[in-house]
Amino acid sequence: MKRLVLLFWFILFFLYSCQSKKGENSFLPLSELQPLTLGMMPTLEGLPFHIAKSEGIYDSLGLDLTILPFNSADDRDAAFQTGQMDGMITDYPSAIVLQAIHHTDLGLILKNDGYFCFIVSKKSRINQLEELKNKNIAVSRNTVIEYATDLLLGKAGMSYTEVNKPEIGLTPLRLQMLQCNQIDASFLPDPAASIAMNSKHRSLISTQELGIDFTATAFSRKAIDEKRREIGLLVTGYNLGVDYIKMHPQKEWEHVLIEMGVPESLTGLIALPNYQKATRPSAEGVEKAMRWLKENRRIPETYSEKNLIDTTYTPTATIIK
Repeated sequence: MKRLVLLFWFILFFLYSCQSKKGENSFLPLSELQPLTLGMMPTLEGLPFHIAKSEGIYDSLGLDLTILPFNSADDRDAAFQTGQMDGMITDYPSAIVLQAIHHTDLGLILKNDGYFCFIVSKKSRINQLEELKNKNIAVSRNTVIEYATDLLLGKAGMSYTEVNKPEIGLTPLRLQMLQCNQIDASFLPDPAASIAMNSKHRSLISTQELGIDFTATAFSRKAIDEKRREIGLLVTGYNLGVDYIKMHPQKEWEHVLIEMGVPESLTGLIALPNYQKATRPSAEGVEKAMRWLKENRRIPETYSEKNLIDTTYTPTATIIK
């Protein structure tokens, strides 16, 4: 059965590669492909990557992909800055801060699908946004968590100075503190959000409802320059992972969700994003995040987005020669 699966993905890969123009140089032999390392937080934005790796799609493409897990944006970004990985799933504010403040040369290559839920503690007695005044809302500084929190407060007609915003960067710790009623609310990604709601905490709103487009896969410029074909294969595998999710019942790949931290009892209840094939990150989303960072004096007023969105691999997402 495993051989048949690999054969199936090899045929799909062949069809993808046939989209290339005749007369171009042939691909590197598989033995010459370099390994690729991708960092991710405990969220579901990266599910198509995990599916492609778990179901042998990347094996059939000849790509040696390592996925590194991180529990906080700080740890992820530090590993990226020190060259411990080629790429990562990140958010627009985090990527901008890396470029503007830390002078990290990176490019956002594709948009990831996902959303975060604003979870309020069941003991907080918060039923509407206007009741957030003077409450403890945990954030991860300079990330989409804080960005979405400020947009949420604006929607409620409140200033960020009217709430307490303790910085809790670790996603599992924010969930634990919510469960123990040490904070009143926080934006949480799935599976943490579903775990909280399963414990009777409630979601008041999501980033989808706030209209926030915020997540992308980024690579260092060094990797983009030196591993173009490997990143092209990664994107091809991502698209095939999206196909796999849509073509196969969840029961066939729920083991991947469990490996990503979704409790087995919640695999059938969790609301998955509507995964789409690779497209370019949103220029408008990047612009809005940049404006928020400037308004809060997190980056210099003189900063302007410097080719942060890399157009090499999308929207066609074909393998790059």
